[in-house]
Amino acid sequence: MSKYSFKYHPDPIKTGIFKNDKTVLCRCCGKRTDVYYEGPFYSIEDDVDYLCPRCISSGAAAEKFDGEFQDEMSTDEVSDPEKTDELIHRTPGYCGWQQEYWLACCDDYCAFLGYYTWQDLERAGIAEEIGNTYRKDICMLDFPDAKEYLKNNEGYLFRCLHCGKHYIYFDFD
Repeated sequence: MSKYSFKYHPDPIKTGIFKNDKTVLCRCCGKRTDVYYEGPFYSIEDDVDYLCPRCISSGAAAEKFDGEFQDEMSTDEVSDPEKTDELIHRTPGYCGWQQEYWLACCDDYCAFLGYYTWQDLERAGIAEEIGNTYRKDICMLDFPDAKEYLKNNEGYLFRCLHCGKHYIYFDFD
């Protein structure tokens, strides 16, 4: 895990949503940073780029630009509004083909682990588990078709913070 860890996105450098290939000025605080956000940000301003991890985790970026890192309507429901606030205002998102969706389990949002094919799931030893936790309601394919789809495409892997179950979500281009 990197030093830039978030509850719902534990390793954003590994997932590629934070870049560290150059030094930039954070659009929010104006400070130089060698780690910056390169993911979805929903705001009226469309040129909000180069956000530093500190401005994301503090909520300063979401507040300054009246924006969200995840569309609240594209999440599972949880009962605690503070968890939703943390997810949409203080957690870096991930990049999907269409609208990203954030899964929940045990009345909390899951951690986003990255982009996985079926072969990756097998190597990680969780392919069978994914077959048991698969959610047709959000992926829109029966599981045998989903498994075939994931052989050639990546899905978005999540893990419950409480029970440890893994879930996959994917969308289509």
